[in-house]
Amino acid sequence: MSPAQTGNDRPDTIGGGRMHPVVQEVTDRLIERSRASRTAYLARLDAEAEAARERGPARSALGCANLAHGFAGAPEADKRDLRAFVRPGVAIVSSYNDMLSAHQPYETYPPILKAAVRAAGGVAQFAGGVPAMCDGITQGRAGMELSLYSREVIAMATAIALSHDMFDSSLMLGVCDKIVPGLLIGALHFGHLPAVFVPAGPMTSGLPNKAKARTRQLFAEGKVGKAELLDSEMQSYHSPGTCTFYGTANSNQVMVEVMGLHLPGSTFVNPRTELREALTRAAGRRAVEITAHGAEYTPVGRVVDEKAIVNACVALLATGGSTNHTMHLVAIAAAAGIELLWDDLAALSKVVPLLTRMYPNGQADVNHFQAAGGMQVLIGDLLDTGLLHNDVLTIAGQGLDHYRSAAELKDGEVVWTERTEGSADLDVLRPAREPFSPDGGIHMLDGNLGRAVSKVSAVKEEHLVIEAPAKVFDDQLELLRAFEAGELDGQDFVAVIRYQGPSANGMPELHKLTPPLAVLLDRGQRVAIVTDGRMSGASGKVPAAIHLSPEAAHGGPIALVQDGDPIRLDSAAGTLELLVPAEELAARTPQGAPLTDAQWVGTGRELFAAFRGAAGPAERGAGIFALNGHAESVAARAAGGGER
Repeated sequence: MSPAQTGNDRPDTIGGGRMHPVVQEVTDRLIERSRASRTAYLARLDAEAEAARERGPARSALGCANLAHGFAGAPEADKRDLRAFVRPGVAIVSSYNDMLSAHQPYETYPPILKAAVRAAGGVAQFAGGVPAMCDGITQGRAGMELSLYSREVIAMATAIALSHDMFDSSLMLGVCDKIVPGLLIGALHFGHLPAVFVPAGPMTSGLPNKAKARTRQLFAEGKVGKAELLDSEMQSYHSPGTCTFYGTANSNQVMVEVMGLHLPGSTFVNPRTELREALTRAAGRRAVEITAHGAEYTPVGRVVDEKAIVNACVALLATGGSTNHTMHLVAIAAAAGIELLWDDLAALSKVVPLLTRMYPNGQADVNHFQAAGGMQVLIGDLLDTGLLHNDVLTIAGQGLDHYRSAAELKDGEVVWTERTEGSADLDVLRPAREPFSPDGGIHMLDGNLGRAVSKVSAVKEEHLVIEAPAKVFDDQLELLRAFEAGELDGQDFVAVIRYQGPSANGMPELHKLTPPLAVLLDRGQRVAIVTDGRMSGASGKVPAAIHLSPEAAHGGPIALVQDGDPIRLDSAAGTLELLVPAEELAARTPQGAPLTDAQWVGTGRELFAAFRGAAGPAERGAGIFALNGHAESVAARAAGGGER
């Protein structure tokens, strides 16, 4: 079946039964809402695809001087092939650096991929690198205020790498946080090109997450020193590969496989193993096989359609994944001309069961999840229960059924075998008929403070509802100082941390607040967080309403909150209320203010002042790019909200 015949307007039949009605309703609404922008996006994609088919390899359209520049530094064999206009060209775009464990394995990938591409009949070139920063390093530091903006920089860097018109396909090397969303957003703006995402895999398991978290709390209480804390962290983060907890990086990997952009079963294979290298070679071959000049043309803009976006949302919810993706998924969808709303996630969250327990919503890590059956068991079960669309295009072929198969090594190469048995560890991975929870691990909140996100999968049931006085802070360091001074002891409160939104200071993660507030929670105090900033994908023990929109810098009601105001956060019911009479609120003026451009300096932050002015609200993806295929301006999008 060709990409143009995938039939997105038709409900599909999965696992012998119909789609779950709510999943189908959300998909139908998404298709209808996005019809104009998606149609415009696909029209451009199809025109570029038709031109690609007619002319042969993309580089054949270049003038002689242009082309000579394009391979002047290439090995002689590659020069001959690039000049001949026969072999398709494959771009390698990588986030490699050797400071970050998740990206360090990519050092060895380019020669492996080039050899695999050549063996498959193509020729690969390293087209460009993209930045990759680590939120683990920048937590609580000024650099964290560049973190979310780096997604847009990565998207633009990806576009620059692909802009030379030398390529017919791409291999995207990235794992963590903003890197994968940025690569995908950039790739979708070249939607006629196939894009194969090549994971690096998680590091092997180290110090158990519960022990690491306990040491962090002891340090916050002053009961252990920095040397003991560093020893603990080094035992946890100890080798190449992604961190093993289920935060944003590993949530990325789950969603990319469910969207059909990884080879089946490749997500959680450890680095430096024979299977990992064999999968990397297979990815190189596949990038050649799915160009416009073969029989299996698979443009990334067709892979990422409305059904794939819904599948990603379902996978995020079923695994209790990172709240960061309530923004990243909106931004990724927009790059494909699809208008995803928090309303869609809210509707899905009510019917998608929680099927995994991985830290922070359990003690297992992603290696335990992989050993229990991993993605193949998860995808198979969600397909069988009608919670995932099967009728999608993937880099493995038509249909998500391909992703029931696990990758195995045979005679040094990958073979795929369908996994028919269920979970090998029901404490880590369960079927939908006996979930850990009947609904998803992420809830949307609404009330007179605005709209927010709450990750409930790691919060104890008795902490889902809190009504307590506000303690207001305009900077996370103020809260940390108050904790260290004992000013938060012995009282219930809702910590309100404002001016942390995308337009105020880049929307940093506030994960450093988790250990001290967890200490207070363990002492029996009732505490929670309300913020227009983010929390780490690893956060979860402390109840929180995050990504609050509209943000304080845009005049959101959070700017009106005063110390002592009663706030009710009900993550179970999905409500967030400032319990102050409306007439009293109407008489108030905003308190505090974001930093000015003159104050927002250091660590390169002044270079990103334009991003602060252009950033959209959290519920629209917190980005600077407009909906692809839509004529609206960034400014208009920033001023608007979602459907209520």
